[in-house]
Amino acid sequence: MRPRVVSLVPSLTEAVAVSAPGLLVGATDWCSHPADLDVVRIGGTKNPDVEAVVRLRPDLVIANEEENREPDLAALRQAGLTVMVTVIRDLPEALAELERVLVDGCGLSGRPAWLDAADAAWGEVPMDGPRLKAIVPIWRRPWMVLGRDTFAGDLLARLGVDHLYAGHAERYPRIPLDELRAAGPDLVVLPDEPYRFTADDGPEAFPGLPAALVSGRHLTWYGPSLAEAPRVLRAALR
Repeated sequence: MRPRVVSLVPSLTEAVAVSAPGLLVGATDWCSHPADLDVVRIGGTKNPDVEAVVRLRPDLVIANEEENREPDLAALRQAGLTVMVTVIRDLPEALAELERVLVDGCGLSGRPAWLDAADAAWGEVPMDGPRLKAIVPIWRRPWMVLGRDTFAGDLLARLGVDHLYAGHAERYPRIPLDELRAAGPDLVVLPDEPYRFTADDGPEAFPGLPAALVSGRHLTWYGPSLAEAPRVLRAALR
């Protein structure tokens, strides 16, 4: 019997929808891929409608320890639902957790082809040119940047870009703008999510510093986009 699945994480939603069409019965309002996804929407990643999820009678709810709040997950468990929580802070964890969700959780007979393609693509990333030092804002007002142990930071390092706050005590520290400017980066990397940095919103805060506008889906999502992420990100960073 095919399990009924609710996803509380946009990238996991795409992974399940592409790998096992028809399993998903619910997803968050932020689950934008695939574009034609037709399931019940159950609120945001940080404020899901627990009662709406329960009404869907899922066999499995998939979540992430960073994107979802523990009180919501506890409420779902208390309602009798099975909740699978992923922990993803680097590429190897992402590949392993995706296989766990799809094979152990969703009942696929094996790894989907796109997951093998993603593994291969990241194993073949060429290291051309000098390594670069970067700051990677994820928000402004206040300014927040990538800190320690982040999936996005690991991907950038594999592409030859070392972000300057990788050793910070916090994973997403708030850093004053003048301190960011004085940190001595070679470039600033500006993704379009969670804050939507654009050519007109972000680069002007770092005058004289090269700015790389990158796809947040390719930098921060762990799903089918991982297979093309090395190519897409390298083109934006270099």
